[in-house]
Amino acid sequence: MTTFDVLAQAVTAHATRAAEKLRSHGLVAGTLTVFFHTNPHKPDRPQHSASRSVRLRPMSNHTFDLVDAAVSAARRGWRGDPSGNGCGYTKAGVILDDLLPEADRPAMLFEPARPRDARLTDALDAINDRFGKKTMVLAREGFAGEWRLRADHRSPRYTTRISELPTVRV
Repeated sequence: MTTFDVLAQAVTAHATRAAEKLRSHGLVAGTLTVFFHTNPHKPDRPQHSASRSVRLRPMSNHTFDLVDAAVSAARRGWRGDPSGNGCGYTKAGVILDDLLPEADRPAMLFEPARPRDARLTDALDAINDRFGKKTMVLAREGFAGEWRLRADHRSPRYTTRISELPTVRV
């Protein structure tokens, strides 16, 4: 597996989650920005950071549209050899801009009809809602691959999650 494949898995995971959040709030996005960078605290290793934006035409909240745009943007910002090997990236993410309610989305003259995509994303959301997050994922996200979300230095979430509330023992 190349370094770019690992980066594409991370970007796909973030774009998939962003699409789920858009749909849950009834929104569509007009711009998607992908960013990634190496560890700035290791100056002995190659350093690189990139950020690329893509206009979504038509505005969308479909997982497949966002993933395609995110991987395309990551490929444009990629610095590495053609085989896909490059710097060891430590952080990657997706930012969505130009958010509008789905009902207020501007119509395009030659907009492609996508009823199949809507049914697929609805089915994906329904399965993940019923059986838990990440029950079904896109193959591009990888299965138990090299990339995984790490939260080693995450602060406690007891202000938002009752299950993490500290208990006092007497």
